[in-house]
Amino acid sequence: MKETVGKLASQLLAKGPVSKDPIEIERTLHVEYEKNVLECVDRGKKDFPEDFFVVVLTKKEPLMPNVLRHYFFNRLSCPTPDYDQTVYHFHRANDILEFIWVIPCRHTCFSLKENVAQVAPAEYGLLEFVLKFADGTLWKLCKQLNGEADESVLLTK
Repeated sequence: MKETVGKLASQLLAKGPVSKDPIEIERTLHVEYEKNVLECVDRGKKDFPEDFFVVVLTKKEPLMPNVLRHYFFNRLSCPTPDYDQTVYHFHRANDILEFIWVIPCRHTCFSLKENVAQVAPAEYGLLEFVLKFADGTLWKLCKQLNGEADESVLLTK
């Protein structure tokens, strides 16, 4: 019988801090993440005859602080930029998956914006997305990808 995520998370919390190397943990998680993105692309290829977007939403389980879940789905229009979101654009003509943006959680966004001078070089890319999200650049990109006029107030697609 499969154990629930809640039960496993509770057991891990009871054990205390993880003794594994954080880099090793990240590599393991990244392989699973990539696999899920590619599965989502395969589903989109079957469901949509044209270009589409792959969206990954990251959600923290409210009662289990050590559990993050990623939700992978496809859509024809580019989503409105939001916290805890990663967006890819699949170009059918070239069979290419293009990374569009990643926006971390609200707390991380505020922290990066407030501490720009202390941001490590490895986080400059993330900081750039946070600043573009804050100044509306990603909103404009979203409208452009959806073929909407820049002066349009609403997303129509």
